[in-house]
Amino acid sequence: MDEAVARLLKSDDPAVRWRVRTLILGEPADGAGVRALQDEVRRSPRARAILRSAAGLHPYAKWRGAHWALLALAAIGYPPADSDVFPLRDAVLDHWLTARYLRDRDVSRVTKATGEAAVPRVDGRSRRCASQQGGALLAVVRLGVDDGRAELLAGRLRDWQWPDGGWNCDRRPSTTMSSVNETLLPMRGLLAFADATGDRQARETALSAAEVFLCRRVAWRRTAPAPIAPDVIKLHFPVYWHYDALAGLIGLAEAGLLGDPRCEDALGYLESRRLPDGGWSADARYWRTADHGSNTESVSWGPTSSKASNEWVTCDALTVLTAAGRA
Repeated sequence: MDEAVARLLKSDDPAVRWRVRTLILGEPADGAGVRALQDEVRRSPRARAILRSAAGLHPYAKWRGAHWALLALAAIGYPPADSDVFPLRDAVLDHWLTARYLRDRDVSRVTKATGEAAVPRVDGRSRRCASQQGGALLAVVRLGVDDGRAELLAGRLRDWQWPDGGWNCDRRPSTTMSSVNETLLPMRGLLAFADATGDRQARETALSAAEVFLCRRVAWRRTAPAPIAPDVIKLHFPVYWHYDALAGLIGLAEAGLLGDPRCEDALGYLESRRLPDGGWSADARYWRTADHGSNTESVSWGPTSSKASNEWVTCDALTVLTAAGRA
């Protein structure tokens, strides 16, 4: 692991070096060295491309719209409270806090019309893709650009939480379990908000959401020794609104819950995936590089190969194992 960390610290990408120094080596975020590195991130081709690509797109355009640009900038250590981010923040919050998302309506079934008028609630369960508001909350808090509306996002997420702790946008009235895809970003966003503000309700909501992952041992079905889905035991970066074992462990690390025995299988699986050079590979990806079309990225997030290490996946894996005391 020392070799893997040393190699990452020599990366050409300042964002990789920032992730190693803050998330793995534990350097304070307000230290002079880390701040200087964040300024290097701000001026980097990666950050400028992410900012530039969001211009003129729908806020949720995959994967270059303002919503995804904010999440990417937060992930790479872009410096806080930078004015270049304000237009993206405004586009995202204006979109996710329009009137339709601020009112709830009890219905017997969800239709296009009911979904466009309010957040539909069937048998007491709000049918909302909470990864959208959760992702926005995570990004604006991490980037230090909250203009007072983060509290409203956190409140809406609390209102929509299901009895089992998570969230789901499944329209079928028979659906009674939360979705791991729709629960991860709300949990992480609420944790970030609680850390920034001391909001106890937000932390309690996030910790109850963690049960959605813990009761599945992070990546496995509750009633059978099989993965939740084939893609869940593949490693990706970024995961966007998707979910995999490594992303789940990152969220549980932020919640301080990796010591829970139900994380053991996923941690062991992650360790088993280490390559001979000490790194980890990206098994698959949800992005592509092209001039146009859906799921198009403005930057590359490294190779997808079973034999070659991916810097971003390696950073996440080492972050998890460090937090678990297994590095």
